Amino acid sequence: MRQVTYKGMTFVPYLENDKIQARIKEIGRQITEDCKGKRPLFLCVLNGAFPFASDLFRSVELADAEISFIRLKSYEGTSSTGVVKEVLGLSEDLAGRTVIVVEDIVDTGKTIHKLVERLRQENPADVKIATLLYKPESLQVDVNPDYVGFEIPSDFIIGFGLDIDGLARNLPDIWVLSEKHDQ
Repeated sequence: MRQVTYKGMTFVPYLENDKIQARIKEIGRQITEDCKGKRPLFLCVLNGAFPFASDLFRSVELADAEISFIRLKSYEGTSSTGVVKEVLGLSEDLAGRTVIVVEDIVDTGKTIHKLVERLRQENPADVKIATLLYKPESLQVDVNPDYVGFEIPSDFIIGFGLDIDGLARNLPDIWVLSEKHDQ
């Protein structure tokens, strides 16, 4: 069985890149349809959402779509700290725009909830959430993403932008902590 080790923890394959890419293309088609006639601003939450945002943005067939970046932090090691810090701010004018927040994972929901509250202060026409991964069992606040790549259980995962203390973001697949799946 394939496995990788980071920080003394062993991970096994969970979602292969070809399956991830196929789902991203489906979401791109859905966003293209939903945003016809609009000039959406994709807002990528760095660092983790970068691979997803890059692939998603290229799969959307809207000539007037734009992309920008914001950086928030709420994770340390394998768990959420529950404290969200805005590290890099937003400079675009959101008034009257459709904003699509692109997130790697919605876990507790605290990070995305805080960000959406902040964005609504800028009077956008609409704020939508696109997340590659969604852990509904882990939610601690009411968050309902508009576009979800995969609903997953509350296991710790890495790869495709998701990290463990900055490591493993460059893995093309998504890997899960093996202790959660040993048979």
